[in-house]
Amino acid sequence: MRNTLLLSLTSLIFLVFYSCKTEYSTTELNTNFTAEQISDLTEIREFFINQVCESDFKSCYKETNHDSLQALGIGLWNKINFGEQKTLYDRIAKSTFKEIWIICKSVNHKTDEEKKSICANAIGKYQKYLSDIGKQNPMIAKYAERINAYGDFPSLEFQPYNILNNPKNFNLDDPNIQLILAIHYLSLNDQDKRNENWVAE
Repeated sequence: MRNTLLLSLTSLIFLVFYSCKTEYSTTELNTNFTAEQISDLTEIREFFINQVCESDFKSCYKETNHDSLQALGIGLWNKINFGEQKTLYDRIAKSTFKEIWIICKSVNHKTDEEKKSICANAIGKYQKYLSDIGKQNPMIAKYAERINAYGDFPSLEFQPYNILNNPKNFNLDDPNIQLILAIHYLSLNDQDKRNENWVAE
């Protein structure tokens, strides 16, 4: 009788433990964005993952030889086709784009050549979303502070070593983390590959 009860209890605990599905917060997205913008953000996240991975994102990110890429002076974003990325920009609503990015001017101080560059919109909804995620995640909080201070996408917190060795703050299965990494890497890819002259309006 005692063995049967113990076996039943063990089976119940096993069942409860393995049937619990991890749920990720959607509060921050729903608080900061419209339904159309959330749909656009999902498309951005999926586009990024499809561009850089052939398997699930977590496995892909872990299996990527980031040291090798950095030795070549490139990153994971180098896999992203910039022509297709520009097509993505055209597919999403302008309002979504403007809540994340602005087109700014960069100047080559050796040649005085002025080029278009992509910068962070430090007062957009995306910045507020990052700050809200940062209330539970100190690494994202620091990242949001740096964007707010510099208007750019800082790479210090997002070094692959930090991401891979900090699963509590960088859960690669979490769609929020996937979205933040997607926007970060798409921004770096844009900054690296955009070659358009600045035209004053």
